[in-house]
Amino acid sequence: MQNNLKFFLKIVFSLLLLSFLSCKSVKENSKTEIPIHLKWSERMALTLMKKYPEAYQLDDAKQPKWDYVHGLVMTSFEELYKKTSKQEYYNYLKSYSDATIDANGNIPSYKLENYNIDMLIAGNHLFYLYQKTNDKRYLTALQKLRNQLEMHPRTSEGGFWHKKIYPFQMWLDGLYMGETFYAKYTSTFENGKNFDDIALQFELIQKHLLDKKTGLLYHGWDESKKMDWANKETGTSPNFWSRSLGWYAMALVDVLDYMPENHSKRAELIGYLNNLCDSLAKYQDSTGLWYQVTDQGNRGGNYLEASGSSMFAYTFAKGANKGYLPKKYKNLANKAFDGLINNLVKVSPEGYVTITQACAVAGLGGNPYRDGSFEYYVNERKKDNDPKATGPFILAALELNR
Repeated sequence: MQNNLKFFLKIVFSLLLLSFLSCKSVKENSKTEIPIHLKWSERMALTLMKKYPEAYQLDDAKQPKWDYVHGLVMTSFEELYKKTSKQEYYNYLKSYSDATIDANGNIPSYKLENYNIDMLIAGNHLFYLYQKTNDKRYLTALQKLRNQLEMHPRTSEGGFWHKKIYPFQMWLDGLYMGETFYAKYTSTFENGKNFDDIALQFELIQKHLLDKKTGLLYHGWDESKKMDWANKETGTSPNFWSRSLGWYAMALVDVLDYMPENHSKRAELIGYLNNLCDSLAKYQDSTGLWYQVTDQGNRGGNYLEASGSSMFAYTFAKGANKGYLPKKYKNLANKAFDGLINNLVKVSPEGYVTITQACAVAGLGGNPYRDGSFEYYVNERKKDNDPKATGPFILAALELNR
């Protein structure tokens, strides 16, 4: 009798425990706003949409702002919409242009007279919107941005200055900012007539910023050699910054989408891409990630950085998918993406995705002065879910179908 009672109580306890765990599970699942069964590309996009209901609010902007970081993320939303056909992503994409472009196609927060090459990529998504809607506002805005390149100041050899306030300087960043827009525009509206000029920009970068020992490229180059950060013999800045290399790598792989297969400079650009990726692969950490200062490993203060690693993952994956790079780079891209997920990504109980260890900003010169030293790069502030990490993360996830 006593044994039967013990058995009965054991059954009751088990049922109560099962009921408790079931209720706990339901309660936890009810808190999940972003389903974990979705791919990482959508989980990140939905996280951004939840935190920033209006696309212009990205990067904590308080009012509509024409800016390169928004342009980068909008590019990722364009590709996400094309992949999923989910209207919410298209609506978010379109909301940015409609918040920043007026009824006449003007961009109130854009100042042509600043000759800032960064501002051009904010218009990259307008090609798609104009094709889809035939809304003349988008075409007018595109034409205004294209007009900047007609008057943009150049080095003595024809390289675009990074900004008017940085005379005679070319930065790796500028190749993504300017040439991806330029390539789209000349391919779409000019029958490709300016691809020689686009190729020239890459040729000048390779000529002046490439370090033959490492195969990496320095962040910036000052033709005048007057900047304190510039090497007095070569004009280059002193270090290799992963995000700047990421901008350059993405520029190469994206511009190739538009350069005709029979163009005389196409093979040259593919060669640049292969040489750069071969060098980057040598500095990929065992985690799959890259350090903030690319070649300095775990030197004190250096850290595994999210934006550069996301950009390299995207470049490797797309390059392999398109046939620009050997197939092995697809594996290296997956290794990099795994490194992001396992080391730098956090997921809240609600399902929100956060990328940590992203450098918020870095540059050369300016006020306060940025000297390009190792200490400078590793001490710049970090920002969770910085758009310069989230945009490439979504793009990499799409290329990897993850």
